[in-house]
Amino acid sequence: MKFFKHAYIPAGIAMLAAGVVGCKQLDNDRIPPAPVYIPFQSEDLWRLYGTPASPTFRYFIKSERQPSGYPYSALSETGYGGVLLVADIHNQPCAFDLSCPVEARRDVRIVVDTEKADAYCPRCHSRYSIYSNGGIPTSGPALDDSYGLQRYSVTYGQNGEYITVTR
Repeated sequence: MKFFKHAYIPAGIAMLAAGVVGCKQLDNDRIPPAPVYIPFQSEDLWRLYGTPASPTFRYFIKSERQPSGYPYSALSETGYGGVLLVADIHNQPCAFDLSCPVEARRDVRIVVDTEKADAYCPRCHSRYSIYSNGGIPTSGPALDDSYGLQRYSVTYGQNGEYITVTR
């Protein structure tokens, strides 16, 4: 019984040290607030412009009319630097702001790397996990500073719409 009593003390100290030293809070709210509203009125519209299966992705940038042909309305908004819509490894839609959280500028956007199945910033070279782990940094200054991608909500069946992306 004495062994177990004394074994808990070093284990407790090790867990406390790991929690204090190794646990950095991820900051995924560095992008300035901007409205996001991308509605998909029907399943057909979702299949055409959305991301119905992994590993698909789509850029939504209203000012550049991306994707081409998407029916933007006066109410449509695409965040600070645009929206990256992906289908994750479980075929669930996820949305992120396209602005790099290290640079935090509208004109510095992350780019999807289809060969590495992630996204990267061409300016600071940070890389992000977009198909799993919800936009966490995997390398570069974003990892050093714990800056994750700004996430947006993807909801089903609100206000008569099939799927909606919002802030």
